[in-house]
Amino acid sequence: MPSALRRVVTVMRLPELSWANLDTVVTVPSVLVRSQMLFTHDTEVNLVFFAALLDTVAGASESGEDELSTPEQLSDLLGRWKFTGRIDRDARELQEVRETRQRVRDIWGQDEAAVVAWVNETLADADAVPRLVDHDDLGWHIHATTDESPLAERMLVEAAMALVDVVRADRLDRLRDCEADDCTGVFIDLSKNGSKRFCSARCGNRIAVRAYRARAVEP
Repeated sequence: MPSALRRVVTVMRLPELSWANLDTVVTVPSVLVRSQMLFTHDTEVNLVFFAALLDTVAGASESGEDELSTPEQLSDLLGRWKFTGRIDRDARELQEVRETRQRVRDIWGQDEAAVVAWVNETLADADAVPRLVDHDDLGWHIHATTDESPLAERMLVEAAMALVDVVRADRLDRLRDCEADDCTGVFIDLSKNGSKRFCSARCGNRIAVRAYRARAVEP
């Protein structure tokens, strides 16, 4: 169903009227009833992780270098994000994850048709079968590959599953590129009013300082 036609139906009882046993159906545009939480918790975590993964490239990282250049750097990233399942910690796995980083970057911020096609192709290629799992005190969430699948494949499927939720919520506009002209970073805007412009406070502060200095030298 097109997002513009989606509606939430609320049943309201009117006890003060003589015909109180009747139900009145009120149709409310979905945009008026969206919760402050844009996505489920596990989807938000995955989206923030993938933004962090994409921002390991030299044009976006804090160090100005590619921060996914060695198996040790990959292990550090996985440790910080508490990845479970098979982890080989070798050069082949690193290369596959670097390729995954590029594949996710290529689809980040694209239009709905492109994202849907990417999601469907990714899930089909991996023979993904969604199932509910509960581990490491994370609560019930969805996995669509086995724990023994290669890390890069599991990452791609996790990205695809997260994007399913983004598409269904009609929130692809929240997958953004940093507006700093000297940064290639990305971010997921989870703010209430969707006003975030930069991938990090570092970029925001740098652009603010630059703008201030430019105003200071104006005649």
